[in-house]
Amino acid sequence: MKELNVITIAPRERHPLIFNTFDELPAGEAFILINDHDPKPLYYQFLHEREGLFSWEYLQEGPQQWKVRISKT
Repeated sequence: MKELNVITIAPRERHPLIFNTFDELPAGEAFILINDHDPKPLYYQFLHEREGLFSWEYLQEGPQQWKVRISKT
């Protein structure tokens, strides 16, 4: 499964990169997002922009690193 580590990516570039990665996924596939903070705002953006098209599962919740499996339904 692909991992997308955005820790070293400039904050303003993170969400476009994450959404592009998601949009390129075939249905039923997933990637693991690695971030340096809880990506809760990203979750709400997904709810707004990709409602019903994704699932979100925390694999690791801090304190230094968060990992989330984002799947395309």
